[in-house]
Amino acid sequence: MKRIFVKKIIFDNINLVENLTEKLKAGVVQFDVKAGQVEANLNTALGYLEKLASDNVNLAVLPEMFSCSFDNEHLKKHSKLTHRILDRLSLFAIENQMAIAGSLPEEKHEQIFNTMVFIDRDGQIKARYRKLHLFKLTNEHLYYSAGNETAVIDSSLGRIGLMICYDLRFPELARILSLQGVQMIIVCAQWPESRKEHWNTLIKARAIENQLFMVCSNRTGVEDTLKFPGMSMVVDPMGSVLIKGRDDDASIFADVDLRAVKRARALIPCMADRRDDIYGKA
Repeated sequence: MKRIFVKKIIFDNINLVENLTEKLKAGVVQFDVKAGQVEANLNTALGYLEKLASDNVNLAVLPEMFSCSFDNEHLKKHSKLTHRILDRLSLFAIENQMAIAGSLPEEKHEQIFNTMVFIDRDGQIKARYRKLHLFKLTNEHLYYSAGNETAVIDSSLGRIGLMICYDLRFPELARILSLQGVQMIIVCAQWPESRKEHWNTLIKARAIENQLFMVCSNRTGVEDTLKFPGMSMVVDPMGSVLIKGRDDDASIFADVDLRAVKRARALIPCMADRRDDIYGKA
């Protein structure tokens, strides 16, 4: 069994540290990701990022596998384009002072990972989070390798943790991120219509039990026999939904005040009452 390591990813840009903000605009993009159509998907993503930039959004989250969807038979080919895609997104981030996150295929040591990349507002890639939990019901484990590290970023927008889709069903991961002081967890997903109530409930639960913001992007459209409901959302530390998408392609955003994390934790100090002596630190 592989050991999962908790990895702290250090943010070291002094200029951005000095510009840390407690108030920001957090956006999510949802669209019908076309299997194998990398250029078309990138152009769609950039179009929605442009709309968010026009509203001075500080953070944008793209869906899971936004570049090619789960075109699993051609992942090596698609992964060779990942570097070029990230270069384009990094340039966009610099030009628009917008942090961008989303997952796409990454090849490393002859293995393919479903990797969520976080690009900060200076265009620098501050984290590569490789999906820890592979969804065996759709045979992800046959095409992808599982990661073995968590990701926490000290970004220009605060301390942020990363999760991908199926990870939502594992409260241990969100709790580990919370115990490392994250104020926000970003999630990208391809979560199906048939389990949309689980999506809705789990996001709110992760926000409430860890008293932090959840910024979550889910795709739309139909692929093979699966329909995807969108329902991307931003949820605050008390579980209130600040903004929620419908089932159409869109970009939406909400105003986020990170001071709400401290207020929620002071109002209901759950962490102070945890029984570490019974069930451990994490």
